[in-house]
Amino acid sequence: MKEESNRRALGRGLEELFSIEDINYGNLEEKIMETVHEEEIQELPLSELRVNPYQPRKTFNEESLNELAESIKEHGVFQPIIVKKSIKGYEIVAGERRFRASKLAGKETIPAIVRNFTDEEMMEIAVLENLQRENLNAVDEANAYKTLMENLHLTQDQVSKRVNKSRSHITNLLGILALPEDVLTLVKENKLTMGHARCLSKLSDIEKINELTKKVLEENLSVRELEALASGEEIERKNKIVKKPKSNEYTSLEKELTEYYGTKVKIANKKLIISFENNQDLNRILEMINYNK
Repeated sequence: MKEESNRRALGRGLEELFSIEDINYGNLEEKIMETVHEEEIQELPLSELRVNPYQPRKTFNEESLNELAESIKEHGVFQPIIVKKSIKGYEIVAGERRFRASKLAGKETIPAIVRNFTDEEMMEIAVLENLQRENLNAVDEANAYKTLMENLHLTQDQVSKRVNKSRSHITNLLGILALPEDVLTLVKENKLTMGHARCLSKLSDIEKINELTKKVLEENLSVRELEALASGEEIERKNKIVKKPKSNEYTSLEKELTEYYGTKVKIANKKLIISFENNQDLNRILEMINYNK
């Protein structure tokens, strides 16, 4: 009787799989497999399956896929994939690599378990499972957090708790999305590290960002060397404007707020000034201060 109850619960979505306080999507398949009955596993045509539209990872390692395909040719698919019935066919909830490898192996069907999930749950599963189980590059990770915030209307604090990452980590990653697209491409291609991207994202001058990016690539600069160059140029500009730096009682607070918001913050003449790069960056900051339009 208990087994039957558990099986029914698994068809009702995420709330029956995980408690609200402890959601671990890395264990999604394991949770489902714990109570599944053999007769629930179906052989579905690969032609009726499509990938989760919310999947943040668009590329897969070809060598790894080919190795999995060879294994499937010889031994078959060991663990069923998880799918959701859609208007036409099925959407993959978990197991996209097995699906792709099965196609490479020339298979026509794949073992699958059908479960009921809402579109919102499909999106959350795809994003959080990848964050917990895959090594996404910094840009993909940042976009994953952005997706969670925009589609589930979560704050940075809520995202931080969902993915078990610090608030500053979320803020810093979201901050790099303000960088020019060609710079973000270099981060995706692992030609620039997250440390480089974070340093560049603190600069407001696009030409200076591009100039320093080129310098990093040509001279193979470390993050520390880049930080020295960036801070040095900022000091040079200030010296041209102000002959003698004035003391600021809010310097420490400015530094903390700059770190918190992931952008330059200035306190002067009884004013709090928060800089932003574009509309996307402005919306990010407004979300952080809980401003509702």
